[in-house]
Amino acid sequence: MKTPNSLTRRNVLAGLAAGPVLLAQDPVIRVDVQLVNITFTVRNKQGGLVGNLTKDDFAVFEDGKPQEVNRFERDTDLPLTIGLLIDVSGSMYNVIGTGRRAAAEFFRKVLRPKDLAFLITFGSQLELMQDLTSSTSLLEKGLNQVEGERPTRVMTQGPVPTTPRGTRMFDAVYLASDEVLKNEAGRKVIVLLTDGADQGSVYKAAEALKRTHLADAVIYSFFYYEPMYGSDEGALKRLSGDTGGRVFDVRRGSLDKAFDQLQEEMRSQYAISYSPANDKKDGAFRRVEIKPKDSNLKVQARRGYYATGS
Repeated sequence: MKTPNSLTRRNVLAGLAAGPVLLAQDPVIRVDVQLVNITFTVRNKQGGLVGNLTKDDFAVFEDGKPQEVNRFERDTDLPLTIGLLIDVSGSMYNVIGTGRRAAAEFFRKVLRPKDLAFLITFGSQLELMQDLTSSTSLLEKGLNQVEGERPTRVMTQGPVPTTPRGTRMFDAVYLASDEVLKNEAGRKVIVLLTDGADQGSVYKAAEALKRTHLADAVIYSFFYYEPMYGSDEGALKRLSGDTGGRVFDVRRGSLDKAFDQLQEEMRSQYAISYSPANDKKDGAFRRVEIKPKDSNLKVQARRGYYATGS
């Protein structure tokens, strides 16, 4: 995080408006392509987490071809790195206070001494409120400094007011993945609290998603919006679904409950490793499928990886 374009405490994305400057060199995926690591969760038909399965309960396929698993284990003890990305644009103004409190409680519950977390806000600007730390007190201090951008309502031709300042969600995901998470080991998670409506990002959704794949990270989205403003749940479903996460709809429930469910899920995962039969390092995206032998079970995992060489 010490490059000219890195995230800084009060000066994030300085010069980014001039264009995507971080694409000059593709980063390397965290693990050598000779060893693919995937964490995943398993649910039954009722949606409950299933935690008593073994290697023999699954088959792994890459681009439709079966793969031999080298390692399989319950993944409850690997270190976590969590990036909390909070939408502070005007459309989210009414939920910021609740989000601060619920997130602080989440960090107190989930973080262990070997875990790390960081905090970024995004609206018309991006700001690193707290760099990587295992200190819940520092994270809470950063959360207490989060302030929403007051709504600026401008009547368009239709009846829906907008907030023209922007919501740079894709930029936030891109930089959290590319500048922070790609350098970390263990399990890596991005938590998005947003209505999903991006406005003004330099990077496109596909670019942000690719960087998340290259960082070997999973995106969980907390979807909240005010009916008077625009939203894009579909964008969140793509970001989360492709990386092995999911979307929590917090419009009808509580943020506290959603954070509790996320905590349970992150502590109830499996991990597999395999050496792909296709050992070409051609930069192509390889689709991975983990199939449970019990058809009543459903696996939640990222959909593939980029075969990037070193």
